[in-house]
Amino acid sequence: MQVRVQEAAFDAGAELNAFTTRVDGAGAVVSFSGIVRDREGGLRHMQVEHYPGMTEKALAAIAGEAVARWHLADALVIHRYGDLAVGAPIMMVATAARHRGDAFAAAEFLMDYLKSRAPFWKKEITSHGAEWVAARDADEAALGRWTS
Repeated sequence: MQVRVQEAAFDAGAELNAFTTRVDGAGAVVSFSGIVRDREGGLRHMQVEHYPGMTEKALAAIAGEAVARWHLADALVIHRYGDLAVGAPIMMVATAARHRGDAFAAAEFLMDYLKSRAPFWKKEITSHGAEWVAARDADEAALGRWTS
């Protein structure tokens, strides 16, 4: 299991290839890459902040939960911080399991956690000013399906 919180950009294809070559006993690998998307009003860039140490610990705990819950062969979580341009990669999740259902479920679980509970703070900078990104009800609802 690998968790990285970094300022530098990453190559999702290269990360996926490296991840896939190191998994043992997996029959399925699932990945998801998030990119900074534009918004109405024109996003200039997004600022992502976090508390070093605390963030890595929180992500490692949730990745460990996913590995145990779905019996994963491996998991990868990458999340960036700093000033990110529209179209820049912001995060990536990859999971490997014996069967695709577990790999898909674990990847969705990790993505839902990253979207709603991970300790990152995001501010959108537009031509009209800056605004912190608020939690969305849909993201909270998505995370709720994993607690049942």
